[in-house]
Amino acid sequence: MAKVFCVRDAVYGFLREAGIRHVFGNPGSTELPFFRDFPSDFSYVLGLHESIVVGMADGHAQASRRPSFVNLHSAAGVGNAMGAIFTAFKNHTPMVITAGQQARSMLPYDPFLYSERATELPRPYVKWAAEPARAEDVPRAIARAYHVAMMPPRGPVLVSVPADDWDRPAEPVPLRAVSQAVRPDAGLLGRMAEGMGACERPAIVVGDAVDRAGAWEAVLDLAGRQRARVYAAPMSGRCSFPEDHPLFGGILPAMRDALRRQLAGHDAVLVLGAPAFTYHVEGEGPFVEPGTALFLIVDEPDTAAWAPVGLAAVGSLRESVQELAALSPHSARALPPPRAPVPAAAPPHAGERMSIAYVLQTLSEVRRRDDVILEEAASARPVLQRYLPIYESHGYYACSSGGLGFGMAAAVGLAMGNRDRHVIGVVGDGSSMYAFQALWTAAQLRLPLTLIILRNRRYAALEHFAPVFGFAEGERVPGTALPGLDFVKLAQAMDCDARRIGGETDLRAALDAAIGSARRAERPLVLEIEVA
Repeated sequence: MAKVFCVRDAVYGFLREAGIRHVFGNPGSTELPFFRDFPSDFSYVLGLHESIVVGMADGHAQASRRPSFVNLHSAAGVGNAMGAIFTAFKNHTPMVITAGQQARSMLPYDPFLYSERATELPRPYVKWAAEPARAEDVPRAIARAYHVAMMPPRGPVLVSVPADDWDRPAEPVPLRAVSQAVRPDAGLLGRMAEGMGACERPAIVVGDAVDRAGAWEAVLDLAGRQRARVYAAPMSGRCSFPEDHPLFGGILPAMRDALRRQLAGHDAVLVLGAPAFTYHVEGEGPFVEPGTALFLIVDEPDTAAWAPVGLAAVGSLRESVQELAALSPHSARALPPPRAPVPAAAPPHAGERMSIAYVLQTLSEVRRRDDVILEEAASARPVLQRYLPIYESHGYYACSSGGLGFGMAAAVGLAMGNRDRHVIGVVGDGSSMYAFQALWTAAQLRLPLTLIILRNRRYAALEHFAPVFGFAEGERVPGTALPGLDFVKLAQAMDCDARRIGGETDLRAALDAAIGSARRAERPLVLEIEVA
């Protein structure tokens, strides 16, 4: 006798075929029917807050390079998760989110936990949202959500599922082969290759999408052919070029005037996988110096549309860069001069706290080349970019939205998806408190993860920005002090190993021993480091 499938069977079958075996969630009543007879080949990854659930799924999807599957609780759970969904949207993370809904028979009576506008609530920060008109349409809606999430530019999607849908009859949905490649306009690529070949001092600016698309090697080839200086785009959440390469020129600032000055010596600028350009504060003047040609290749039509200057092409990054490299003969122009070396950071004097530069320089000396670095320390990011270079593809992750709470949660997902590479998180003390409960999940999963908390007892990034927004030098910024936190006790309460490193410690020996033990352990390690 043929098996009678229900919606639940069809959805698990589709996820299984798609290679998805984790369900990230924090369960509520309207989701319980989905979890009855939970398959033994799936694992439920419990997060202690919905924003942490989405953050963990974000990290895991980026590490595994396939969509994560998230289950949230009705309107309240989606509301709690919205900040993290916004970050996943800005990170271009493929993610299928299902949200519980009350039973269909109750919907006309405005029941408790009813999400009246379930598809509107997460917009505009999901690529697509649906609540299927019939229960039997749920599996196909989730299959569609999967393909939409994976289409460039990737991102989260949401399907609202009434509680009584899961037991209704439904047909299995096979996983279809759907091409994700978008071929750029060949004529535009030809003009870009011609323009880059004719210039004297070319530059390439790489953004997040290069690493997401697996275009790392293609960009290395193109940069070598063009003998072009390579910069990282402002506010990049990924590293897309080895930062010890002779052609690497550093990371561009998110300010129009300063960015224009840094690119002023180049007569052609090719931007790959990033907007041209992302700014954090107001600026004046042109976007590039007069006479500088600007070319842009992105996988986002909207980004190409709003770019204020230049020639823009839309296409899948790896294929686009490979085609452009094929059109670019090896140039005979002189190589750019080497970058000035970064000055060594001095160790602290007796009784002083360590500088962030010294901490990150020492971390760079003891970590392995292929370690994965996750960063959410806003005030430390400019220092990290100088003293903790990234060498390999998929070696660096940061939040692209500007919000806090991504780091601690995403580190858990990254560690789940990087069993062969050690994950080291560098997180500010203020940032860590947005999602500290994520450590509980890391401990339960026995993940060998190192989290370094830079404790400066304040939201230091706000103090750095205060003069830009009219504060007098030295004027106190309300709400930025963070006294009285003990991260060792907090981590131990989450069943993690934890240690405090002060200014009198031999930092190199302490980090080397701690990270070495964390690699071998089946338990996350938290290092609280007092910094100036």
